[in-house]
Amino acid sequence: MKSREGDTALFFLTQRSVLVVVVVVFGKMASNVEAPESWYLALLGFAEHFRTSSPPKIRLCVHCLQAVFQFKPPQRVEARTHLQLGSVLYHHTKNSELARSHLEKAWLISQQIPQFEDVKFEAASLLSELYCQQIPNLVDSAKPLLRKAIQISQQTPYWHCRLLFQLAQLHTLEKDLVSACDLLGVGAEYARVVGSEYTRALFLLSKGMLLLMERKLGEVHPLLTLCGTIVENWQGNPIQKESLRVFFLVLQVTHYLDAGQVKSVKPCLKQLQQCIQTISTLHDDEILPSNPADLFHWLPKEHMCVLVYLVTVMHSMQAGYLEKAQKYTDKALMQLEKLKMLDSSPILSTFQVILLEHIIMCRLVTGHKATALQEISQVCQLCQQSPRLFTNHAAQLHTLLGLYCISVNCMDNAEAQFTAALRLTTHQELWAFIVTNLASVYIREGNRHQELYSLLERINPDHNFPVSSHCLRAAAFYIRGLLSFFQGRYNEAKRFLRETLKMSNAEDLNRLTACSLVLLGHIFYVLGNHRESNNMVVPAMQLASKIPDMSVQLWSSALLKDLNKALGNTIDAHEAAQMHQNFSQQLLQDHIAACSLPEHNLISWTDGPPPGQFQAQNGPTTSLASLL
Repeated sequence: MKSREGDTALFFLTQRSVLVVVVVVFGKMASNVEAPESWYLALLGFAEHFRTSSPPKIRLCVHCLQAVFQFKPPQRVEARTHLQLGSVLYHHTKNSELARSHLEKAWLISQQIPQFEDVKFEAASLLSELYCQQIPNLVDSAKPLLRKAIQISQQTPYWHCRLLFQLAQLHTLEKDLVSACDLLGVGAEYARVVGSEYTRALFLLSKGMLLLMERKLGEVHPLLTLCGTIVENWQGNPIQKESLRVFFLVLQVTHYLDAGQVKSVKPCLKQLQQCIQTISTLHDDEILPSNPADLFHWLPKEHMCVLVYLVTVMHSMQAGYLEKAQKYTDKALMQLEKLKMLDSSPILSTFQVILLEHIIMCRLVTGHKATALQEISQVCQLCQQSPRLFTNHAAQLHTLLGLYCISVNCMDNAEAQFTAALRLTTHQELWAFIVTNLASVYIREGNRHQELYSLLERINPDHNFPVSSHCLRAAAFYIRGLLSFFQGRYNEAKRFLRETLKMSNAEDLNRLTACSLVLLGHIFYVLGNHRESNNMVVPAMQLASKIPDMSVQLWSSALLKDLNKALGNTIDAHEAAQMHQNFSQQLLQDHIAACSLPEHNLISWTDGPPPGQFQAQNGPTTSLASLL
């Protein structure tokens, strides 16, 4: 009996022997009777067989392709083989230098051959992608390569559009959104000239996405209006049409959510959800478009489905429907796990990280800090696998850790995390969100007056508020009200909190409404107006239970206990005391569980890549006084 390893080795030897025989036999045939295409097709067939085997036999595939050069093939065959070798080595091995060498030869040779566009531009596209992936990064080599390929591809609509998209994406990754927008504008005009309204819409929608990122809202509105007209008027493949509508509606929904307009977005969000249901019932048609410039697809429908789940989670979070947010997050994460088993697309990891970021905030509000901390650790692990992912989400990671630190009363660590996040972000809305939470830390500490007033000047909701977000401006009023409450300036606090209530009610910002009501209730209680206090605290408790918001429930139950005692409602006071005891116990147990996790040490990480290992904690090291 031979060992399994011996069988494998013998099989490999046999396959290689067959390869040698094929090369020798077809070499003789090529020199005698057969046309050159015969030996080339045979080697190509063997290479493809080895590449598609399960598992793939990449070494043998490469041997087959390398054997082609032994016959001194014509230039066309030589260039195509270099492209195939470069592609196989790039996608299936870590030998990027050899892949680069083959792709550079394919690009060089193909430029000398007329009517050889597919090989020429495939080589340029793949080579520029490889340049961007190499360490050190060779983006400065990729840009001129793509520019030259774009320049000479104007008579080939598919490749011209594809290369424009690729160079625009490269500029986007470098945060050069102006150059990316310019290229997308050029692409949209070119698509119009060659009669491709579908691809014109793709270029314009991509440009709209970048303008939203740049907060150039004055340019976004007319662009989205034009896109809406193009999408509705275009008649073509039903899946392509619906995917354009999904892209368009995702931008509209994102635009509303960035502006904190949670109520106003509902009609668009409903359309988007209906649209994805329509797509899921459509079958993929294999009929190719008659216009080669239409040979693009924005996202696979499975990816679009995850994206719609994601924007639904974002809306539910802002509106304070946290149970709904958790439900859709669970659905999306399950879908992602299935997709990642078959697809290594980087966008799936991005979706996963964004979903986790939102569900972590959910957990912190609902009183599941230990679970939130483990999910923060999961985000760290995903970011460790992709430097680009970490670069794009480092500020969010530190922000989440800052929020976790607040929840376990580690205020010094919270300040350090928020400071690290501010250092890393250039996103205006995230900056305003971090500053608002950092201000709440300074208010709780009570001895950071200079730093606090400096922050509040930068997020003054009454004057030159730095972002257009309705939600963040309402939160800034709440922070002012909180500070005035701690300073005993109750009339001023009531003014700020009523402004928060007016804004939060206008856009269904339930969490801000609950927080404002309970704080107003606390103010009226301190002023001795128990009836008015009760009128605030009871709806705050009801809303907090619906969200559910554990901290507001704890606060409300404590107030209800004292209010009912003051009003002589003994039974109600006892019931409220029991509720407060239950919430206190739940928070205490969760607090101990979170602080005992080894991941709790993440609160000390403020610089560089996330740590890979965590030492176990002996027990909670933070005070529960502020919680209970």
